[in-house]
Amino acid sequence: MSVIRTATGGILSYMTRHRTAANLFLLIMLVAGAVSFPQMRAQFFPDVIIDRVTVSVRWDGAGPEDVDRAIVQVVEPALLGIEGVNSTSATSSEGSARITMEFEPGWDMARGTDDAQIAVDSVANQFPDDADDPKVTRGVWRDRVTDVVISGPVGVAQLALFADEFVTRLFAAGVTRTTIRGVAAGSTIVEVDSLSLIRHDVSMAQIASAIAEEAEADPAGDVAGSTRIRTGIAKRSARDIRQIVLRSNADGSSLTVGDVARVTEEGVDRDRAYFVGAASAISIRIDRSDQGDAIEIQEQVQTTAAAMMESLPPDVNVELIRTRSEAISARLAMLLENGLQGLGLVLLLLFLFLNVRTAFWVAAGIPAAMAAALALMYLSGLTINMISLFALIITLGIVVDDAIVVGEHADFRARVLGESPVVAAENAAKRMFTPVFSATLTTVIAFFGLVAIGGRFGDLIADIPFTVIVVLIASLAECFLVLPHHMAHTISVGSRIRWYDMPSHFMNYLLDQFKFYLFRPFIRFVIWARYPVFAAVVVALASQAVLFINGDVQWRFFNAPERGSVTGNFAMAPGATREDSLDQMRAFQTAVEAVGAQYEEKYGRNPVDFSMAEIGGNTGRGLAGADTKDADQLGSIAVELIDADLRPYSSFAFVADLQDAVIRHPRVETISFRGWRSGPGGDALDVQFSGADARRLKAASEALQTALARYPEVSAVEDTLSYDKEELVLELTPQGQSLGLTIDTLGRVLRNRLNGIEAASFPDGPRSATIRVELPAGELTADFTDRMLIRTPNGGYVPLADIVTVQQRTGFSTVRRENGIQVISVTGDISEDDPARAQAIVAELEETVLPKIAEETQVAFTLAGLAEQEDDFRNDATRGLILTLAGIFMTLAWIFSSWTRPLVVMAIIPFGLIGTIYGHWWYDIPLSLFSVVGLIGMVGIIINDSIVLVTTIDEYSKERGLFPAIVDGVTDRLRPVLLTTLTTVLGLSPLLYETSSQAQFLKPTVITLVYGLGFGVILVLIVVPALMAMQADVGAQVASVKRALRGLWRGRGPRLPVVAALVSLTALFAATLGAVIVSGGVPQFWMGLPLAAHLSPLPFGLALFLSGSALVVLLLYAVSALIFARNLRR
Repeated sequence: MSVIRTATGGILSYMTRHRTAANLFLLIMLVAGAVSFPQMRAQFFPDVIIDRVTVSVRWDGAGPEDVDRAIVQVVEPALLGIEGVNSTSATSSEGSARITMEFEPGWDMARGTDDAQIAVDSVANQFPDDADDPKVTRGVWRDRVTDVVISGPVGVAQLALFADEFVTRLFAAGVTRTTIRGVAAGSTIVEVDSLSLIRHDVSMAQIASAIAEEAEADPAGDVAGSTRIRTGIAKRSARDIRQIVLRSNADGSSLTVGDVARVTEEGVDRDRAYFVGAASAISIRIDRSDQGDAIEIQEQVQTTAAAMMESLPPDVNVELIRTRSEAISARLAMLLENGLQGLGLVLLLLFLFLNVRTAFWVAAGIPAAMAAALALMYLSGLTINMISLFALIITLGIVVDDAIVVGEHADFRARVLGESPVVAAENAAKRMFTPVFSATLTTVIAFFGLVAIGGRFGDLIADIPFTVIVVLIASLAECFLVLPHHMAHTISVGSRIRWYDMPSHFMNYLLDQFKFYLFRPFIRFVIWARYPVFAAVVVALASQAVLFINGDVQWRFFNAPERGSVTGNFAMAPGATREDSLDQMRAFQTAVEAVGAQYEEKYGRNPVDFSMAEIGGNTGRGLAGADTKDADQLGSIAVELIDADLRPYSSFAFVADLQDAVIRHPRVETISFRGWRSGPGGDALDVQFSGADARRLKAASEALQTALARYPEVSAVEDTLSYDKEELVLELTPQGQSLGLTIDTLGRVLRNRLNGIEAASFPDGPRSATIRVELPAGELTADFTDRMLIRTPNGGYVPLADIVTVQQRTGFSTVRRENGIQVISVTGDISEDDPARAQAIVAELEETVLPKIAEETQVAFTLAGLAEQEDDFRNDATRGLILTLAGIFMTLAWIFSSWTRPLVVMAIIPFGLIGTIYGHWWYDIPLSLFSVVGLIGMVGIIINDSIVLVTTIDEYSKERGLFPAIVDGVTDRLRPVLLTTLTTVLGLSPLLYETSSQAQFLKPTVITLVYGLGFGVILVLIVVPALMAMQADVGAQVASVKRALRGLWRGRGPRLPVVAALVSLTALFAATLGAVIVSGGVPQFWMGLPLAAHLSPLPFGLALFLSGSALVVLLLYAVSALIFARNLRR
């Protein structure tokens, strides 16, 4: 360390004495921050981007089990072998397969996409012949900014025109990621019945081919460069399509499409339709990329909406819902306000304990370090969000610790040692470089340990270690390169006290009196009663551990802030019509209005800010099996509640009442309501069953859902395996084969008739319109095999039932695999309004319900979602803590040039838990992942005070005895120790009293640091002196043992009794504790003792060994005393 101190001495002297260098460096820091801050994007949470590649394959007409067997089981093993793939998930549904690969963080996704394409191409020849070519696509990350709803008493077609114009205006303003929902592309249906096909001897394929030829007009070229030739006119309207000629007869007549089919144009609201109250609506979703600024984009959307409202009819409204800008701005403003309050308290503390000039330049380090940190954050791509801003607040008090130590010591050298201001500042920087550098380095190592936390939550908190570390580095640079220069020009050498220094002079006088009359005698008492004092501190730690073990302090992994959004989805039973779905949708709307009125009567304000109902799809996460339902059988409602701070209840309480208030339609199959949270967390409840066939997995799922029904705190329970429609397996008979039919030909004809044929597609404004040839819906009934006629190659027609055999079977709508293993997931949400109750539900499921279901159904289960993420986090956090402790120990061993001194310094770390657990108990807040984050960070902060005390005591002990050095060192360093700790505590303390619900997830970190450090500084002043005195005792005993062993080796002293005692202890260990470790039981000859019946083998063996050892040592002591007494008489 002396080498580093010598190397830096020249730089420190230069920066202290040069007239402009320090100020230039300070100016660079401030300007860099001022330029960078306005360009930083603002967010609620940091983006958690997961790199994905998706492989999709279409196989029209195939059932889920066929798709799984013929496609997924072929391609998934090849995808699992791709380098960089973390996991795969595959879903097989009717007519399609979708396999998604998640890659390691930071993987080259261009390479990953290419590798996936190569893997798929290598097995594509094994796919069924009539399956489409596989498509490999790289996932595009997007995040919702807001939804724009255009509603009013006009037709949907007119609303669609308004929506198209709005999107065009947004594009011109630079907002490019938009999705219009609630308007379908144009579609023309050519409906031809089987009787017409037979009467006119045409097929659906021939009709589709004729339409496709006429729907496009092809360019033929130019004539003489001045005239362009086109062949034909595109026939796309219903009138033109009816006139398309299918066949010209010999008598000059022709057969047109209109002769054999009915041509209709479908409306734009045939699929999804939105309603705000009774009025029709169209929704436009606005997204951003990972580089987009949500606040800026929303401002552009609001400006565009306001401009467009001026040209719309009076009753047509354009509203923004699910807005993020206000939420982001309000939350960041809340944290900023708390940060400014904390800054004020820190400044007040500095001016109370330091003279005004020293306090001013010490405080100047805060904006300088923050500005430099913001510049580095901007260059590294970080944003201003709840996490990074919270990290800056954490550093408010830490950032001045270095400057306090250097500034206070410079002032001390000038006043007490009589050095000139320049020399005092220069020497203070040199003298304090080692302890300040080591304290900063240990704090950096502690926060760097958070980097070991991976996964989504590692990405969530990644801003904390980076932000804290860059602030600390900037603070270190400022306090050694800028502060000494200013201290050299502001230190007062005279004894006159100026009026503005009176507050600090008075506070320091009180502190000196406290140190002389109370603190110094107290430290003497701590040294005198060091063993009882240390035991009392250990008992205090044990008492807090009991609070956690007994459940008085709960554990909750992650309580994500709620969004205030509620969604309700429903699916109707087969056979239900669109009118039935509309009735259920209106029941949803009625329930929302009723519950809102009920809450208004109870709490004085209606919580429903906006609601929009939907037919033709689900909102948010769709129901399981929704993709197999007709669009007319799906519906939903989206409800936006007022801000969580404006109501005394959570959105999940609203969800529970809404579930009870909804009237179920007789034909409804599934209803599910869900509240939404911010952050990267998975489902609060996510159980995966595996290890059996689909039917047993479904039985296990249904058993779990039945068990969960008795918990009102659990909502939105569903699984990923829904029942499919009945499947008919047709096999061609010998009679059919004799007529020249093949199974491939038959399959092609049936696919055309059952699924229809897309004859043509063409652009229609911003959308793509289609022309389809279909059979009437009335012919697609369960008895179609009896009524359908198939054309044979010789031109005749035979009933389908005569040429096929039919087998009926039922299955499931999807087959889902995780990393190649078929699984079914049961997901749901658990209300966190009562954390103890939520934890009890999870514990009961894990310990009782799930093992019972697994035993009865013979399946395996695993907890996924938040439970899986919690396990990963716990493992990563443990690894990070071990690396942190190891790094700090090695750093301290290097600094102190000792293996034992770091143990004394680090011994204070476990005692920080006293304040941490007590604080959580006092505020009735469960421990969480943010408590662990605070604990890892506190490790580096709490030992800084310990380092200051130990280095001072070691320095003093060179000139006086150890015990006087302890008393003088602890007393002299009381002021900097208190200041460095109190600045951190006061900087964070405003957040302790923050009532905003959106900041509650950060409170565990605040409590951990405030209470952990608050109690910790008291314990440091008690434990470090006691431990150093105890270490001296142990050192004396070790020295005595060494002298005794040297004496025995040289033939002096009772060698025989000592050897006999060592042999006896070895034999005793082998016969007691050693036997338990090896064989698992105590030898039989000990079983007659009274304790044998009351203790298990390990405690009994330990008790025998300890009591026997005590007896052997007493005998050794007695025999040795007799030998020494006998020698003395000689």
